[in-house]
Amino acid sequence: MSEPLAERVALVTGGSRGIGRAIAASLVRAGARVVLTARTSEAAERAAAEIEAPQERVRGVALDVSSDEQVARVVAGLLDDYARIAILVNNAGVTSDNLLLRMKPEEWSRVVDTNLTGVYRMCRAVVPSMVRARFGRIVNITSVVAEIGNAGQTNYAAAKAGIQGFTRSLAREIASRNITVNCIAPGFIDTDMTRGLDESVRSQLLEQVPAKRLGQPEDVAAAVVFLAGEDAGYITGTTLHVNGGMYM
Repeated sequence: MSEPLAERVALVTGGSRGIGRAIAASLVRAGARVVLTARTSEAAERAAAEIEAPQERVRGVALDVSSDEQVARVVAGLLDDYARIAILVNNAGVTSDNLLLRMKPEEWSRVVDTNLTGVYRMCRAVVPSMVRARFGRIVNITSVVAEIGNAGQTNYAAAKAGIQGFTRSLAREIASRNITVNCIAPGFIDTDMTRGLDESVRSQLLEQVPAKRLGQPEDVAAAVVFLAGEDAGYITGTTLHVNGGMYM
């Protein structure tokens, strides 16, 4: 079986379930050595154990991307263990939905600090080693909501749109070092969150999708594997939409 990412070390934040776990599993199948993170060691280690791969190919570690101290410590430890991180996938994120007139300051801050500032923290910690190696692939997971907006998600939409601007700017800064920085913006994906919706709500969602189906986490993961590979080496600063035609 072809392994286009053979022996490259990939770090996937928010990798314990849903899209993140599918990304981690797909990178492992592509040959990468994957470190996936979750807020707790138990969740991270359980997800790593559920991915069918030799133990040395996938590892789970605890990491809260909203903590400056944890990001610095965990990334430094991984660089000690692996020498370099070739692929960084920023997938960790939270929601705290509310209409703006009811949104508490802590609901705004929690989402922006994790979803947007967390991407800054991770890139700030990992990029220097990529610059020294003159190679890197960074993939930031945003959302279709960054493009179309969604009532009750001003915090989430602002954070995800901010990631896209951050991505374009960072891509310009480090392209000459053979490091690409791109976004993937999923649409409605079949995860625990969407499975918990009422059937009438799911039907309304599907009406917005020309493909007439929800996406699978593996649809997003396949796009990540592509952007992490050699064939995408001349693609940087872009947002790849994986949404069944919902936003064009």
